[in-house]
Amino acid sequence: MMMNEMLLQNEMLWIIKLFLSFIIVLGAYKCFGKTGLFIWIPISMFIASVEVMVLVKLFGLHASLGNIPYASAFLVTDILSEKYGEKEAKKAIWIGFFTNIVIAFMINFALMFTPEADGLEMHSNLKSIFGLFPRFMIVGLVSYAISQHVDIYLYKILKEKFPKHLWIRNNGSTMVSQLVDNILFTTLAFTGIFSFEVMFEIFLSTYILKWIVAAMDTPFLYLATKMDSKKSLC
Repeated sequence: MMMNEMLLQNEMLWIIKLFLSFIIVLGAYKCFGKTGLFIWIPISMFIASVEVMVLVKLFGLHASLGNIPYASAFLVTDILSEKYGEKEAKKAIWIGFFTNIVIAFMINFALMFTPEADGLEMHSNLKSIFGLFPRFMIVGLVSYAISQHVDIYLYKILKEKFPKHLWIRNNGSTMVSQLVDNILFTTLAFTGIFSFEVMFEIFLSTYILKWIVAAMDTPFLYLATKMDSKKSLC
């Protein structure tokens, strides 16, 4: 009974985190305009790179916590593609790419220092967290760059074919690009760490969850298209 309650708690927290991420995206856009969307890309990528190392049970499957912040980046590029065009969406991708390369380099450079005795435990804790960080970061950046370009390319095509159906281009582009991302990331990040069975379960659960995320972010994309970014709050 207690185990079922714990699993249910995970699923409730996952749903809350999902909606919280989307609300933060809209809040950043409302407060800072287009700049707020650019800011969210590196934030979401950094959080995803750390949380991807944490596995939990969701809906009976092994899942990585990093799928929500990572998937929220696709909502951001869809908003940029819809309201500002392909060029601005690609700029956001490269801002995220550059920011996370700098973060990975600076953190790992800091870990090369020899700490004092009082700081050994903290240094060890940071190393245990960020020891695998470069691998996940590099793999994440590669799969992110490829899949995001697929997303932007498909979004542009679907917008031309379905100019009156925002939900088609949002869900169609995201679901295909997330499949590309999932194949690349799961293969490159987890080979040698988990067994094939666990890797496949992570791949399957993550993709199913990303389908859910893509479907649930559609109302937030509609809300974003109605916002006037020139009347920002901040």
